[in-house]
Amino acid sequence: MNTIAPYPDIIDTLSHAQRERLIFIEFRLYFLGDARRQDLIQRFGVAPAVATRDFAQYREIFPDNISFDNKAKYYVIGEGFVPAFNHVPERVLTALSQGFGDGISGGGSSLLSCELPRILNQPTMAILAPITRAIHQQKIVNIEYVSHSSGASTREIAPFALVNDGLRWHVRAFDRKSKEFRDFVFTRVRKSQFIEDSTIQSDELPSADIQWNRIVELDLVPHPNQEYPEIIECDYGMTNGVLHLKLRAAVAGYVLRQWIVDCSADHKLKGKEYRLWLKNYLALYGVSTALLAPGYEVPD
Repeated sequence: MNTIAPYPDIIDTLSHAQRERLIFIEFRLYFLGDARRQDLIQRFGVAPAVATRDFAQYREIFPDNISFDNKAKYYVIGEGFVPAFNHVPERVLTALSQGFGDGISGGGSSLLSCELPRILNQPTMAILAPITRAIHQQKIVNIEYVSHSSGASTREIAPFALVNDGLRWHVRAFDRKSKEFRDFVFTRVRKSQFIEDSTIQSDELPSADIQWNRIVELDLVPHPNQEYPEIIECDYGMTNGVLHLKLRAAVAGYVLRQWIVDCSADHKLKGKEYRLWLKNYLALYGVSTALLAPGYEVPD
């Protein structure tokens, strides 16, 4: 069931809309075990005749993947099912837990019973929109920002990427006030204004951000204090007892903090919450976000 079926040539002849509907049919079959015409009609707003044709087309292309239950009067997963499309885990879990929605103005109901923690950092659209426009159009944004070090201030930033550390959304940008690349937490932005006639200088472009462009390779292993390391190996999908990560230096510290990784040289952090140890802690040397990594100390 995990093997992707050969991609039939006929799929390449389909329109984007047709392909999306066939993927949706397969999604329903694969993860819920059944699919109905009404599901397709509600999701895409197509006519019943179109939905009927889509199911017939899927059956014709992938006959082993789908069967019709004459008693229940709907389609069910076939005994020889092999997924024909690549279903990305993050998108699958989002759809199952939050529904598909319409992609713009609203979300749908969950497809399965799911319990999700409250997200602490939800940027307002009035703050987010000017910043995302500036990223796309390579412009400057004027923001009112509150920080621990300087309190409330007005800054001009050149944003170029959104970052999520698992709890909060940031924007990576060049800050003209400090003249360096920094992360700005969205909930600390009180106001953002897109500057239409602005121009980004060469030293403000992403290519000039050393920490953003530096890739750090980290080897995480079960913490020596853990009684059952094999469980941790399973939880994190380790290979030969090691989880090898490649992260941008600009975000590495956030990930290590979020994952509660012991980054001390001698794995001295003893709490049960430390399930992982950074085996090659020297890889953090010169990483700006290393100060966020639990237990990390700059080598002498």
